Amino acid sequence: MTDTISNQSKNKKLLRFIVFNGIVAALYVVLTYFLAPISYGPIQARVSEVMTVFPVFSWGMIPGVTLGCFISNLLNPDNLGPVDIIGGTLATLIAGVFSRMIGKKNMWLGIIPPILANGIIVGGYLPFLLFDEVTWQSVALTMLSVAAGEAAVLVVLGIPLTAVIGKTGLKNKLP
Repeated sequence: MTDTISNQSKNKKLLRFIVFNGIVAALYVVLTYFLAPISYGPIQARVSEVMTVFPVFSWGMIPGVTLGCFISNLLNPDNLGPVDIIGGTLATLIAGVFSRMIGKKNMWLGIIPPILANGIIVGGYLPFLLFDEVTWQSVALTMLSVAAGEAAVLVVLGIPLTAVIGKTGLKNKLP
């Protein structure tokens, strides 16, 4: 009897994990794709990146955000290829891990890893995919631009979302 209850509890947790991450991935893709003009390119403010605050509260939210980024990069209208698909996804995964590590100590500082990871990684490779001539200035400018867009989204939308999740107890419902 105890094994049956234990298995049901595990199945419920697994189902909850899959559903939460599926919803997060789907929302990420929808927001990115339908706001494509500001979601892709050397100057971007990907509104879907507001969801990078979720890992601040739970390790279990990292897969959904990462999967959403992966699918969004696959659907990029400019199709920048495997470097963007893998690089952007890796930046999101790294940001999620560090956001969780930092967010456990200070949830407000948890928004910094996505800004840095995307600015450095995505901003670092985009000039090589988008420009005919790449200089250190174009790389630096693109890194700053991507980081600034990420920071704008996370300051304007991410900080309020973090406050709502923290104050309402939603953090206790995340997988």
